Amino acid sequence: MLSRTLEPEVMDTASEAVDYDGMDHSSVNRLFVDDFLAVLGPLPTTETLQVFDAGTGTAQIPLELIRRDIRAQITASDLAEQMLIVARENVRRANRADAIRLVRSDCKQLPDATGTYDAVMSNSIVHHIPEPRAVLAELWRILKPDGLLFIRDLMRPDDTTTVERFVRTYAGDANTHQQQMFRDSLHAALTIDEVRAMLCQVGIPADGVSPTSDRHWTISVRKRPQ
Repeated sequence: MLSRTLEPEVMDTASEAVDYDGMDHSSVNRLFVDDFLAVLGPLPTTETLQVFDAGTGTAQIPLELIRRDIRAQITASDLAEQMLIVARENVRRANRADAIRLVRSDCKQLPDATGTYDAVMSNSIVHHIPEPRAVLAELWRILKPDGLLFIRDLMRPDDTTTVERFVRTYAGDANTHQQQMFRDSLHAALTIDEVRAMLCQVGIPADGVSPTSDRHWTISVRKRPQ
């Protein structure tokens, strides 16, 4: 089994933001939103769903979600200002500033009140955090009782051979920098057992996480009312 090799917590250079936004995440993002909505279930027709997106990057997933014509207000958070610069332009071009509020905040210590959101989602933030327990605890804290926590991230492969196969398969058409970012992310990712241990430590049901592709795990769990 590969040991975890950390990568920078914040991708905050202009080149990283542009290269990240330029990678083709469309199919992965569509699947994420499909799965999120399937678990979320029927939506209220008269209420606006309050959603928090942790580590939004360039806001690709909030934009994909809002394209589904759901009644939602999305607070999209990232710590990297360069990512948010690109995100603001993406939201502006889509003319969806009415539904997506971009904020710069640290998901290890959020300003949001306890029990604020109907749903908390995140795609690929966990592997960036050296010690992700604080992020998991914060995302659980800001979730309303009976709300949905939906987090997906990369799963660390067993060996470098598999890492390189994934890079060829899923980033083979990307440029050298984009391929290296993906490679670094695979090395920084967590295993299922590591995620389960962290969930137990912060009071989230450990059976809420499962492998959902050859390279991803997903946390999908409702917060039981106290």
